Amino acid sequence: AAKHKQIRRGVKEVQKFINKGEKGITVLAGDTLPIDVYCHIPIMCEDRSLPYAYVPSKSDLGAAAGSKRPTCVIMIKPHEEYQETYDECLEEVGALPLPL
Repeated sequence: AAKHKQIRRGVKEVQKFINKGEKGITVLAGDTLPIDVYCHIPIMCEDRSLPYAYVPSKSDLGAAAGSKRPTCVIMIKPHEEYQETYDECLEEVGALPLPL
């Protein structure tokens, strides 16, 4: 997704595109402090039926998104070049239990 520029990085950018109705998988970093920075993002995702998941580290999330800097939230958008892999990830995220 990073090669095709189909990733949204950061709270402001992800929030803006969720509000615009963009579809994708949202991934949040679990080690973000204070939690108030992005605690509204999962609620926005649930309101719009968007899948979301948590990963332990924001530095790992940033590296996976093709960035040298850590990031606390990304949105991966679907694209025809990697649609099969995206669908597999979507299925895996959908199978995860909802956080309490």
